[in-house]
Amino acid sequence: MIVGVHPLAGFDRLLHYRVPETLHATVQAGSLVRVPVLNQLRLGVVGEIGAPKDFPVERLKLVAQVVHPFPALTPDLLKLAQWMAGYYAAPLDGIIETMIPAAVRSGAGIKEEKLLSLVRPLADEEAVALAKRAPQQAKLCAFLAQQYRPQRKALVLQRLGATAAVVAALVKRGLVREETRRVVREAYADDWAGGELAASTPPRLNAEQAAAVAALGRKIEEEKFGVSLLHGVTGSGKTEVYLHAIDQALKSGGGVIFLVPEVALTPQTVARLRSRLEAIAPGHKCVVWHSHLSEGERLDGWLALAAGESRVVVGARSAIFAPVRDLRLIVVDEEHEPAYKQDETPRDHGRDVAVYRAKLNRAHCLLGSATPSLESYANARVGKYGLLELKQRVDDRKLPHIDVVDMRIEIMRSRGPTSLSQKLVRAMQDRFEKREQTILFINRRGYSSAMLCSDCGHVEECAHCSISLTYHRADERLRCHLCGDERAAPLVCPKCKSPKIRWRGLGTQRVEEAVRRVVPRARIERMDTDTMSKKNRFREVLAQFRAGKIDVLVGTQMIGKGLDFPNVTLVGLVDADISMHIPDFRANERTFQLLVQVAGRAGRGDRAGEVIVQTFTPQAGAIQFSRHANYAGFSEVELKVRQDFGYPPFRHLMHHLFRGPNPEKLKFFAEQWARLVETELGTQLELRGPSPSPIEKIKDHYRWQLWYLTASVTRVIPELSRLRREFAWPDDITQVLDVDPVSLT
Repeated sequence: MIVGVHPLAGFDRLLHYRVPETLHATVQAGSLVRVPVLNQLRLGVVGEIGAPKDFPVERLKLVAQVVHPFPALTPDLLKLAQWMAGYYAAPLDGIIETMIPAAVRSGAGIKEEKLLSLVRPLADEEAVALAKRAPQQAKLCAFLAQQYRPQRKALVLQRLGATAAVVAALVKRGLVREETRRVVREAYADDWAGGELAASTPPRLNAEQAAAVAALGRKIEEEKFGVSLLHGVTGSGKTEVYLHAIDQALKSGGGVIFLVPEVALTPQTVARLRSRLEAIAPGHKCVVWHSHLSEGERLDGWLALAAGESRVVVGARSAIFAPVRDLRLIVVDEEHEPAYKQDETPRDHGRDVAVYRAKLNRAHCLLGSATPSLESYANARVGKYGLLELKQRVDDRKLPHIDVVDMRIEIMRSRGPTSLSQKLVRAMQDRFEKREQTILFINRRGYSSAMLCSDCGHVEECAHCSISLTYHRADERLRCHLCGDERAAPLVCPKCKSPKIRWRGLGTQRVEEAVRRVVPRARIERMDTDTMSKKNRFREVLAQFRAGKIDVLVGTQMIGKGLDFPNVTLVGLVDADISMHIPDFRANERTFQLLVQVAGRAGRGDRAGEVIVQTFTPQAGAIQFSRHANYAGFSEVELKVRQDFGYPPFRHLMHHLFRGPNPEKLKFFAEQWARLVETELGTQLELRGPSPSPIEKIKDHYRWQLWYLTASVTRVIPELSRLRREFAWPDDITQVLDVDPVSLT
């Protein structure tokens, strides 16, 4: 028996091995094996059974071990890995390694525990005789006689102060039964939601939800590949549509993958899903999958899915690789979120990988968002995806009223810079008196974005990166949010020695301080990566907020999605311009999505919500369209601009980044490479650059970039990969190719 193996050792090709007869029964496509590579045993995955004709079989080395008695990768995942390697120009072994959890690769075993129970009650005379001869044995028998179910051996021995020899003697005499039970380590979603689980009884669907559920039900029953985009305004009940679709998939005998952008940031969604699914399909636990799980929890969840014990997995981007059997439905919630894009090799996009995995399984892929990506919306407009729309909030709740405050006028009125407008201050004070809650959003942590000298114009910058240092007032430190370098904030300007060096710009710390001044009696909490570093702190704060123990929540993007608190009636966007003025053609789209998503946190209960948007550019299209949650109007204007410039979704974009310590050398090789690509592939793609990156230096390495625009990635990537292999790259220059990037900085 010959097998082709993908070694996880830097070999981007199959290596063939002979399988000993003793392993024939356990080896199959997808099996995780140990094989000799360069005189060392390395892990690998069996990619195929058999070998080409006239293959020199007698010279092949032997497979040393099969790590698990079941495949580590299902056939569809093997095909998915091969597609990803071709599309994203990434090494196949790295993709396979990403798909298999570390605990599975290491061959870790399941966790077991011993249980003790009494085989039969002892007669009085027998108990007396045993107490005289072996009092410890009698004591243990008496304890077990009082239990109505088997007890953990370790706990019994600890409580009674007995030894394992006492148990062994009783087992030998046939008085005590010792059995082994598997311990399942799992993370419960209700832990993240502060202990709150949604009711298992589903609410009544409105007409729009019912129509969407009916359409999805028909598509799932067809067992054909398809993609639907569920476009629903915030609070329109998209989650209920997801749950009914999942119910339909389970009833048809299929499995389900439910993706959320970041599990830790969407606790209520996960909790609702798990509680309802356990009512829909009793006995089928919903496996939770995310990066914060322990290795044991991840292993047990993986085993439950691989064995068919669980048919549903909910998790972040990596859950798309879960070994779900008979896959029938993949749900991608908030499909527009950049968090689905991997920022390390293979740099895949979870949404696009989900669509392709659904295709491999003839399953249905459901994408959902209140602000869909223009790529997905364009596919729906041309009929490539189905389009389902929810235009009304559940129970006819009104969308929040949005006020736009022109901060230019506010500065003139207050005769100086201010972080909170008078309108926002009055609204917060009013909500506090009414015992209602407020969320303030600013997508920048720290106290201010820079320190600037008003005399000479000097800005404190990082010595290792091309960005200004962020001022953190709590400890009077300047920090770089790219490399982590920090130093004490200066008292005078390092350049001209003027004492007029001050912070400029806003951050969460400064906003929190301003709120404490205007609403001094309010209970305020700040949520950003600086304050949420402690494990479970995010969950604790959300639980306190839901319990009404926090009046004002100030935070970054982590509070801008997935939160549903009925008592929140005011949302303030302190600086709506932050995401609008970055060198990225998606800047307007990101700003619109951010405003609509954050505004959607208000008015989700019985009381009407209000949103106050502070901006220096109130006339901007993204802000004006977001005032009325007018996605159709925004997308029409933005897609026309994209079409005029040939940007996605009308062409694919690829970003080629070059990094190195020598800027002149980096520039030279980037220009040489650009000439080669223009010569070889100029008819298949449009090349822009090379040029320095917007952030020219990070961690003492300079950065140059190229952009490729093409109608077909699959036609260009093979030739581009060939040129990359043949080009004489210096050892000190790193180059990274990112297909369909979501960030241009």
